Amino acid sequence: MFRRQVGPTREQILEALRDVHDPELHKSIVELDMVREIAVRDGVVTVEALLTISGCPLRETIVQSIRDRIGGLPGVREVDVRLGVMSQDQRQGLIQKLRGGEMHPARQSAFLTAESPTRVVAVASGKGGVGKSTVTVNLAMALAADGRRVGIIDADVYGFSIPRMLGISGRPTAIDQMLIPLERDGIRVMSIGFLVPDESEAIVWRGPMLHKALVTFITEVHWGDDLEYLFMDLPPGTGDISLSIAQTLPQASMLIVTTPQPAAASVAQRAGKMAEKVNMEVIGVIENMSGFSPSPGAPPIDLFGRGGGLRLAEQLGVPLLGEIPIDIAVREGSDSGEPVVKSHPDSPSARALREAARRLAKRLPVGART
Repeated sequence: MFRRQVGPTREQILEALRDVHDPELHKSIVELDMVREIAVRDGVVTVEALLTISGCPLRETIVQSIRDRIGGLPGVREVDVRLGVMSQDQRQGLIQKLRGGEMHPARQSAFLTAESPTRVVAVASGKGGVGKSTVTVNLAMALAADGRRVGIIDADVYGFSIPRMLGISGRPTAIDQMLIPLERDGIRVMSIGFLVPDESEAIVWRGPMLHKALVTFITEVHWGDDLEYLFMDLPPGTGDISLSIAQTLPQASMLIVTTPQPAAASVAQRAGKMAEKVNMEVIGVIENMSGFSPSPGAPPIDLFGRGGGLRLAEQLGVPLLGEIPIDIAVREGSDSGEPVVKSHPDSPSARALREAARRLAKRLPVGART
């Protein structure tokens, strides 16, 4: 008599499903209690999984991942995945876990405590037009390419530009009151631009509304407990948003972007003084638009002067992390949603930005607090 192959055990299936992650929450579906029922009969494995919301945009990704993982087990000839939706109580239990329940009993957020390993970098400038947002997205892209887990909060609510520069559109998934950031090339992003009808929408808010929006992006967005660097693209100047960040994230550091022009560097110094007043450490200066080479090998032309970034760094007593040359590919990448460190990785500007990212990471090593 031949013995019929009954397939894998429930424990083997659960172990395999631990490698299936919710692509938005970045956690195992087993850890998140998304696996409800498992049945094995004559080599056919039936799995019932619960989605967080009925309109989950990545449901097919989850289904395919389940099929791939279980289908590779010995004795499995067919995988039947059936999807359900979490109840209100189940969603609340999930949110509690993500915010500090069973997974992290001692923590409430990935970066709201002084002990958090997440490095928060507020990118500031004294005035607009110096390329602060461009520098932000390219630093984030460079660190993500090096294997770092990176996020960006577009805190320039009136002048948001991060979605266009990263080529991201859509609306964040909402699980009750918790928002899931959109993602591009491993970079998790939240911007007011995702919550308005189109990018031409004008935001007409007073200070308290700006503060509320920023706090929501910090506390009501699931950034994940594995985030290593969180960049915050600030509006130019030293207004309400900068003060809100200093109050909400006292462990944040500030990176100042300027151009070589003495007038721009002089204004940028005020951002450094503001950081000093609110006890926020300035970790460095990046000089953008440092020079323009009209042809390969030609000497650079200093369209905006020379040395403003170095003078500012010396005045603030911090290092100059990088000098980014003028490059049309930088502008084109910002308009097309392909940052120059990805679209033209061998260009002088991309090399300078990657080196600045490495120096930044050296100044703010993950997991080390001073």
